[in-house]
Amino acid sequence: MSSPALTNFLGGSPAAVALRLIVVSFIVGAFLVMFGFEPADIVDSVVRLAHRLVEFCLADVGRFGRILATGALVVLPVWIVLRLIDWRRAR
Repeated sequence: MSSPALTNFLGGSPAAVALRLIVVSFIVGAFLVMFGFEPADIVDSVVRLAHRLVEFCLADVGRFGRILATGALVVLPVWIVLRLIDWRRAR
């Protein structure tokens, strides 16, 4: 017997959910094959998409770092000067 937490998570008994998933997977697979999609093509497309997303994100991280460093070169000295001026006024 399965635990109530597992049944609640799956949305039914594990055997019934497995059977529903098998039937739906077969129907969707039949349609995809009918339109010329193959499992290897789908996996290759997902891998290429993931690769492009990683490259895109890493390029943006580098750009973000350069923008942050450029801004910090101006903001930090100004902030230090303002803090020193406020510190002198407080004394």
